Amino acid sequence: MTTSALTHRVRVLAAPGDRHDEILTPAALGFLGHLAAAFGERRRDLLKERRRQALRLASGSPLDFPLVTAAVRADPSWRVAAPAPGLTDRRVEITGPPDRRMTVNALNSGARVWMADFEDATAPTWDNVIGGQLNLRDAIDRRIDFTSDDGKEYRLADRGRLATIVVRPRGWHLDEGHLEFAGGPVPAALVDFGLYFFHCAQRQIDTGHGPYFYLPKLENRYEARLWNDVFVLAQELLGIPRGTIRATVLIETITAAFEMEEILYELREHSSGLNAGRWDYLFSLIKTLGHRTGFLLPDRAKVTMTAPFMRAYTELLVRTCHRRGAHAIGGMAAQVPSKDPAANEAALAKVRLDKEREAEDGFDGSWVAHPGLVPLCREVFDGVLGDRPQQIDRSRDDVAVSAADLLSVRRISGPPTAEGVRANVAVALRYFAAWLRGQGAVALYGLMEDAATAEIARVQIWQWLRHRVVDRETVRRLLDEELAALGAEYPWAPLEEVRALFERNALARELPGFFTPDAYARHLVRNAEPRS
Repeated sequence: MTTSALTHRVRVLAAPGDRHDEILTPAALGFLGHLAAAFGERRRDLLKERRRQALRLASGSPLDFPLVTAAVRADPSWRVAAPAPGLTDRRVEITGPPDRRMTVNALNSGARVWMADFEDATAPTWDNVIGGQLNLRDAIDRRIDFTSDDGKEYRLADRGRLATIVVRPRGWHLDEGHLEFAGGPVPAALVDFGLYFFHCAQRQIDTGHGPYFYLPKLENRYEARLWNDVFVLAQELLGIPRGTIRATVLIETITAAFEMEEILYELREHSSGLNAGRWDYLFSLIKTLGHRTGFLLPDRAKVTMTAPFMRAYTELLVRTCHRRGAHAIGGMAAQVPSKDPAANEAALAKVRLDKEREAEDGFDGSWVAHPGLVPLCREVFDGVLGDRPQQIDRSRDDVAVSAADLLSVRRISGPPTAEGVRANVAVALRYFAAWLRGQGAVALYGLMEDAATAEIARVQIWQWLRHRVVDRETVRRLLDEELAALGAEYPWAPLEEVRALFERNALARELPGFFTPDAYARHLVRNAEPRS
């Protein structure tokens, strides 16, 4: 590992940017080189296994809880690490990209935790990736005050509790095309994790917290084991005590739902719980099993968290976490407060019902996408938790979930509506246009949308076409109409690029696993001459 890291340097292929040299130091790049040398091949092997598993499931292999790990699930003795400083009380968590304005607003929001999202809420332009790292370091150093172009000032509060920072790096499936190691791109997950850990781990320890992470898109226990090994080596290289890192895993793939206990077990000395990532979970269900007629879903708006298979998923998550002493964090409330009183009242009523269900089911906290939702979410969880930091002692031994329960999609299946088809086309196109412009979190039709929304929208179109419940001519007509509307609304939108992106990812015979890798390589990578 050391010899390889010394033989192959990480090279920066992008043009220099403002203050980028503060992040891309020789020592930081050397640290990334160590991680890439140690784990790059394992990561490639795991991605190959993902493809093999997808083919097995496509050919009809059943999906069930693994027999080989039955002993792990049956053993009542093991538990994850105790909650780390700043992660004991997580009743309200806010999410968003680590741009400068969001960093200040999220930290000041009153939420207990801010998930700084380099993944779904960030379009991974090079400036966004490195700018986000700068913003996090500046925030920890309290140097992030600034004034926007319209004269509005953004400053960290002098008093009161700032949210604990938890970073979500990009998933294992993504590359960072602006950094090269051993002739290929550096895994994006290692870039986002490594740069933040290198620059901010000790800074966070000095503030009384630590380097904390959210791990996205894991599909099995082996991918969790890889992250745990990354954590062990990173702490060793920088002289950070083992177990200082804590990570919450998003259970947002259907295969991971069958390995929740195993994932906690692999990360147990670094674990801080699990989160219910609802939109990505539905996206994964369609991507994995959507070729089967038994998994045909109706309009996404009709697939609520009260659907039987979604209830099974969330109740199993709470039971699993509490059995192992871990936090269970609920899903996203994506509503954006409206200036229309009636619309705002209706939106907040939906959020309240959602959060009441989560708190009563045993979740220890939940997500919101907008600072305006923090007080409501806090009020709901205060009503259940009171002065307790969480309700991990609520074991939920009454919950018993089978494989059939997790896969009971037929009970809510139904044909899509005309409004649902149009909504998916409209949302996907508008999100693609914003993402190509470098914006990863977009307010659309009263909701704060990110890449997970675009994914569920485009795979639903693909699934409906595959099963011929929607005809291709209808989708193409809607595509033309919504592109025309998009162009009138946003004259800057690159309509032909947006059209091509939609056609490749929603209308192709074979469904691409994610829209982001191809779109990133085609549109967001901007390399200059290689430099050291």
